[in-house]
Amino acid sequence: MASEKLLDLYSDYLISAFGQTTATGLAALLHGEISHDSVQRFLAGERQTSVHLWRVVKPHVRKIESPEGVVIVDDSIAEKPYTDENEIICWHYDHSQQRNVKGINFVSCLYHNAGVSLPIGFELVAKTEHYTDPKDGTEKRRSPKTKNEYYREMTHQAVRNQIQFKYVLNDVWFSAADNMVFVKTTLRKDFIMPLKANRKVTVSLSAKQTGTYQRVDTLVLEPMQPVTVYLESVPFALLLIKQVFTNEDGSTGTLYLVTSDTTLSAEDISTIYQKRWNVEPYHKSLKQNASLEKSPTQTVTTQANHFFGALCGYVKLELLKGTTNLNHFALKSKLYLQAIQSAYATLRDLKPVTLAA
Repeated sequence: MASEKLLDLYSDYLISAFGQTTATGLAALLHGEISHDSVQRFLAGERQTSVHLWRVVKPHVRKIESPEGVVIVDDSIAEKPYTDENEIICWHYDHSQQRNVKGINFVSCLYHNAGVSLPIGFELVAKTEHYTDPKDGTEKRRSPKTKNEYYREMTHQAVRNQIQFKYVLNDVWFSAADNMVFVKTTLRKDFIMPLKANRKVTVSLSAKQTGTYQRVDTLVLEPMQPVTVYLESVPFALLLIKQVFTNEDGSTGTLYLVTSDTTLSAEDISTIYQKRWNVEPYHKSLKQNASLEKSPTQTVTTQANHFFGALCGYVKLELLKGTTNLNHFALKSKLYLQAIQSAYATLRDLKPVTLAA
């Protein structure tokens, strides 16, 4: 059976499943249409990469793209606490939980436009190098490539693929000066990024030339009033705004946003950056609706190809969202209800024993 057909069947299976997803489970579900060995060979075959993902999503991106589109880069961790450790399933620091977790750390490049979010690139962080931590003498793993390098590679590929977009959006962990310069000068695009409160800036070009910087949180800024600033190692001016917001617990927070597009208003900066949050439901749906964390695969290749199958499952759900007007979780709930109804009908056909009163 062609790999394209198997990928189609496998990604459908990942959407439909509500428990562990296995080669045996898919073979049993399809009543012999494909064998367990066929699924195993598919997962153990050629490792699927961003190149293969682009072939899958390209026709769908072409239908929705426009210059108003944005590219969003972010990373997340699919937890696999009970799977044997290898170069992609290992320990990573999770900033959202403030602790190390065991799993697959993946970086995604997401294209968002017209209410649709499609992954156009991905990388699995592979910690292939072993080293001894000088602090405690323990043996650890590390990746020979940083996530910021993946950021630059994937955004560059988006340009080479001639995808229409104007802005690159990301969270504070990708707000490195190298990324800013790369987006503006190499890609010839603009960015909107947050800054940490302790990031050093200056509001004067002469101060930049003498290396006189101060923490961004020491600047006297009015909320939503744009100010021109300069960063070390960034050779062009940026526009900075300060956002103050109220958290659910009643406390207040502050977000500092900078953009390379100095023509934007504060409202424009805020509105465009809000699109970055589309990466959060992408991560959540990939894990909960496309069975990303529910595979018992054991090798790097099978685990990577299962990840790719889950990505394709997410793409199918995102496209179904447009045709059904149901979000991913509503679609999954609809499948779950249909499954229960089918099981109940089958049970009634078996004429179960009626319990005496």
